[in-house]
Amino acid sequence: MPGVRVGHATDAAGLTGVTVVLCDRPAVGGVELRGGANDVLGLDFLDPRHLVPTVQGVVLGGGSRFGGETVWGVMRWLEERGAGFAVGPTVVPHVPGAFIFDLSVGDPKARPTREMGYAAAAAAAPGAIAEGSVGAGTGASVGKLFGVARAMRGGVGTASARVDDATVGALVVVNAVGDVRDPDTGALIAGTRDAADGRRLVDTARALREGGALGRFAGPGHTTVGVVATNARLSKPEAAKLAALGLVGFARALSPPHTAFDGDALFALSVGDVGADLTRLGLAAADAVARAIARGVRAATSLPGLPAARDL
Repeated sequence: MPGVRVGHATDAAGLTGVTVVLCDRPAVGGVELRGGANDVLGLDFLDPRHLVPTVQGVVLGGGSRFGGETVWGVMRWLEERGAGFAVGPTVVPHVPGAFIFDLSVGDPKARPTREMGYAAAAAAAPGAIAEGSVGAGTGASVGKLFGVARAMRGGVGTASARVDDATVGALVVVNAVGDVRDPDTGALIAGTRDAADGRRLVDTARALREGGALGRFAGPGHTTVGVVATNARLSKPEAAKLAALGLVGFARALSPPHTAFDGDALFALSVGDVGADLTRLGLAAADAVARAIARGVRAATSLPGLPAARDL
């Protein structure tokens, strides 16, 4: 996506990280939240009633509530470069964020820091984006009906789509309670396994419908979060609508999506001036989001006791 840069910072020992999406020019933003366990910061900037009209990007991180520390590091990096809302003699960067619960994978005391937020912002670059077990996806997991012991590794995925002259790109951090399905065939790609050492996938949605329960493991929340960015010209309400339409992609690739224990969130960023039909753009965003979710788990690598889709 021209005008958008992505950077990762990864703690490969503690198994957590942060991913930063930055815009070359101030972006109009929106967001849509689903599920019952959202962990977000800075959504007030996206309200049409807020004085600040634009944001500088979005932060996605691990660490649950502790991951909010990364935002301050990103803000410091932006301020040093004069990027932000001009206020008298200085600027104030505005960067909303969303964070996944990854404390059950790796070291539960390892959390993304301000320094990692700064490093991810400094590493942000255009072009190809590293996917899989990097950045905010480092400690991500999926298929947790029976806890981490029978789960699989999640990750970061990206995809894009075009609508005439408009482009929409998606970046998603996949960390769902449920399973991941191929959005084209419906086949299970990754999710709950039949045993701690098993390689057969259990259909989480079916098990829940038949009376299964998530139990205590569901308590803290899980969460799949992401960003769609477009070169189409959008207002704040239109950006929020794009985010809502893009979340249809969660339903195509996550099974089930938006549970009471997921804090699903999707941001939308408008970084251009291309005219586009919002409904068609939203359908393209949903397609990109669904494919990004599938790519995220397919690109992941395994950990001891936490296999990846490629291992099946």
